[in-house]
Amino acid sequence: MIQIARSIVATTLFTICFFSIAVPAEGQRRVAPDSLRMIQEIEPLHGTRGTLVTVYTENLPLQAKVHVGVGATRTGFEALSEGEQGMWGEVSGTIAIPETAPYDRALLIVAFDAIFAPIGLSDPFHVTRSDGTLQRTGRITEEGVECLAMRDEDEFLYTLVGNLDGLSEGDPVVVEARYVEVSACQQGTTLEVIESRPPPS
Repeated sequence: MIQIARSIVATTLFTICFFSIAVPAEGQRRVAPDSLRMIQEIEPLHGTRGTLVTVYTENLPLQAKVHVGVGATRTGFEALSEGEQGMWGEVSGTIAIPETAPYDRALLIVAFDAIFAPIGLSDPFHVTRSDGTLQRTGRITEEGVECLAMRDEDEFLYTLVGNLDGLSEGDPVVVEARYVEVSACQQGTTLEVIESRPPPS
């Protein structure tokens, strides 16, 4: 599972149901910088809208209530569901990726407490179209060891294989690509590039 920086601190929640009890819209806020814990397991890490994602973690602080949702970085979020932790603090469930989820950004699952303070953040989930493709906009970086590397607009690290013609360090780029589950790149999330182009000016 790809580790992401705990300093990624803002998420937009889409309409999902994690535990089935709705939370009022007053639960909208921004995630402030904090020492967020990593949600330990989400499976799978990619799929189409509507994909059922299993979530499990047992490292969150004990809370009377835990709210969970899905979102993208650098925006606000809305709390829509809640549930109680087990006696040891474990939280588990299944969520459906919303039909409004974007193909051009990674999503995160965020857990927050009864007063909507964030307490946990997942690795990124990558929403794909029905043909398995997605889009990312970013910049080619020097971070790649085995493969060409790119940081997207949310600062997630990707390694690129496939059609890399014309791509070089420092280039801003939009890639149409497929998620690669297993690769030799050994860094970030690997994408098989189908085509690339400059971002719109």
